[in-house]
Amino acid sequence: METATGDGIPLRSWLFAPGDSERKMEKATASAADVVVLDLEDAVVEAQKPKARSLVAAFLAAQGPRRARLWVRINPIQGPHALADLAAVMPGGPGGIMFPKPRGRADAERLDHYLTAFEAAAGTTAGVTRVMLLATEEPASMLAIGSYAGVPRLAAMSWGAEDLATALGASDNHGDYSGYDFTYELARSLCLVGAAAAGVPAIETIHGDFRDDTGLRERVARVRRAGYRGMLAIHPAQIDAINEGFTPSAEELASAQEIVDLFAANPGVGTIGHKGAMLDRPHLARAQAVLAQAGRR
Repeated sequence: METATGDGIPLRSWLFAPGDSERKMEKATASAADVVVLDLEDAVVEAQKPKARSLVAAFLAAQGPRRARLWVRINPIQGPHALADLAAVMPGGPGGIMFPKPRGRADAERLDHYLTAFEAAAGTTAGVTRVMLLATEEPASMLAIGSYAGVPRLAAMSWGAEDLATALGASDNHGDYSGYDFTYELARSLCLVGAAAAGVPAIETIHGDFRDDTGLRERVARVRRAGYRGMLAIHPAQIDAINEGFTPSAEELASAQEIVDLFAANPGVGTIGHKGAMLDRPHLARAQAVLAQAGRR
């Protein structure tokens, strides 16, 4: 499972910037976010969508090689805006497209066909534009989350609780505790499983309070332990916590290297005793994954 794009751009932090604000797009691009998502969907009201398309297209065109880390969240493919969004931004060569509210594999394959046509029209290398799915925003999405293995262009999957709550008719998605209600925790779990089945990294949804650094760091640690490899962000102030939290520490790397070296010194052995515990092949695989996150193969 790759945790970086083909250009070597890591996928730890994904910072949204409203597509109708050049100032906020510039501020986001100047941040340390791995990926900046220029948003044409939820951050832009209906009346401003044509203006936002023009601003995002011009912004991409002005970025040159730096636009590899600039992605665009288009509007849902089942709505009236997606094709206009793609027609506006694809000549600018965004690094990828964030795809909201897919209802299943057919929608993802349809987007691939659209992107192939727009790449050809723009003279862009076929298949270079990657896709990230926001894969739990519709009830149908939840039921189809295991259907994306082998879909072209897929680079990552994330989930969302707000649109899902709206679609379900919920008045709130939080329980009487610190966390989401069961249905939304299920969405988080299904995203993790669906991403693993598709062979792409799972990206955690936003932490809404950008002033809550302690809560953000606790959440990053929790979801990374579960298998998530990055997180969406709504403010530049969140980026340091996300980047640090999804980067293996020196202690983690040393421990992982020790396990890899131990198995390498004992070829053909299925289990090895180590520091009072028995290690087997899954322990080796997890150690290798930690090293891969840091670019050590």
